[in-house]
Amino acid sequence: MQTTFEKLGGTYRQVGDYLLPDIEVPERPQIGIWGQRRLQFLSANKRVLYTTMLVDDPLKTHLEEVDRFANDMYQHLTLQIKKQDGITEELKANSQLGKVQHMNNIRNRATEIVYKALIYI
Repeated sequence: MQTTFEKLGGTYRQVGDYLLPDIEVPERPQIGIWGQRRLQFLSANKRVLYTTMLVDDPLKTHLEEVDRFANDMYQHLTLQIKKQDGITEELKANSQLGKVQHMNNIRNRATEIVYKALIYI
C-alpha cells in the first residue's frame, strides 16, 4: 500500500532500520542586516505591499537586492564621509579615542542616509 507521500511522487531512503523521506530543504535566502531591516519595515508599515510580495514571491529577490544595494551604499558613504572629514592615520596616532568617536559618528550618519534612501521607502 502506497502512502500519500509516495502517491505524490515522493521516495524514501533506508537509514539503519528506518525509512526516511527524500526531502530537500529549500535554500535559505542570503539576506543580510539591511534586507532584514527592510523586511521588518515592510511587515510593520506596508502590510499590503508585504502581503502582495509574499504571495507573488518576489519578496526574497527584493530583499536580496535591497541588502546588496544598501551594503554597497553604506560602504561608499563611509569612505566618502571619511575622506571628506579628513580622517587619517595621523588622527589615530594623536587621539585614538577621538578617531573612534569620529568613526562612530560617520557610521551613524551613513546608516541614517541608507535608511532614508533604501529601507524606509
